[in-house]
Amino acid sequence: MNMKTLHLSALAVFLTFSSSPAHAQRDMSKVEIKATAVAGNIHMLEGQGGNIAVSTGPDGVLMVDDQFAPLAEKIAAAIEKLDHGPIKFLLNTHWHGDHTGGNAHFGKKATIVAHTNVRKRLADKSDTPKEALPVITFDDSASVHINGEEIRLIHLGPGHTDGDSIIHFTKSGVVHMGDLFFNGRFPFVDLGSGGDIGGLLKNIEAALVKIPADSKIIPGHGALATKADLEKFRDMLVETTGLVKKAIAEGKTLADVKAAGFPEKYKEWGSGFINAGRWLEISFNSLSKKSQ
Repeated sequence: MNMKTLHLSALAVFLTFSSSPAHAQRDMSKVEIKATAVAGNIHMLEGQGGNIAVSTGPDGVLMVDDQFAPLAEKIAAAIEKLDHGPIKFLLNTHWHGDHTGGNAHFGKKATIVAHTNVRKRLADKSDTPKEALPVITFDDSASVHINGEEIRLIHLGPGHTDGDSIIHFTKSGVVHMGDLFFNGRFPFVDLGSGGDIGGLLKNIEAALVKIPADSKIIPGHGALATKADLEKFRDMLVETTGLVKKAIAEGKTLADVKAAGFPEKYKEWGSGFINAGRWLEISFNSLSKKSQ
């Protein structure tokens, strides 16, 4: 299997996840939106796709990400139960459809804010309506002041994609990591969207330095987390990518790497949509490019 084939295979994994079989075939009418109080005035919404964060208060509502388009009205109804105020801002952690599918719905009234590359990638899609595009973009960082706190958007470089943002609710002590963090699961790194294995690890390391020990962390996918959970995710990244990097240095093929697999302790990490074989392939592809 050559490098081009590997790249296309990894991209196909994402397309399968975010737009066709498992998600598109699921009857979205049966999806329920679950709200969980996180800290302060912040809630996490779970449904189908990436986790959503919601800030409520006297200034209105700010939300982070919005899952798939067919769920927009259900998400709006769930937010209405938390706060009757208008949705003022929508922050996108990155461009993938399971995090931005509701942009066209919410963008009609809310101001969408995201990294520059999020707008570029959404604009490159011929079927993206104007109201789904971020209207405020940034390169390194930005802040939104609402409901008594500063909400910081921080871009640390390519990781899951080339447009990831970490969202820090500074007063509430909550951090939304987007898809830089899959809690207890192997992550997806979208190499076709500028993602990078080494960059992902650097992002996590940088976040761990800055995140206070008592912070509540909302992952892109998986259960509400703590800093200890993020540290476990970092440790997994270090060990599994280290094994792949060592194999590449020894001249081993992807087939060799897959045959060797990962230590048994990581068996449960493959229970998400990225199983061990896919994570090995993505790691091999990304790290092989670095070694050339």
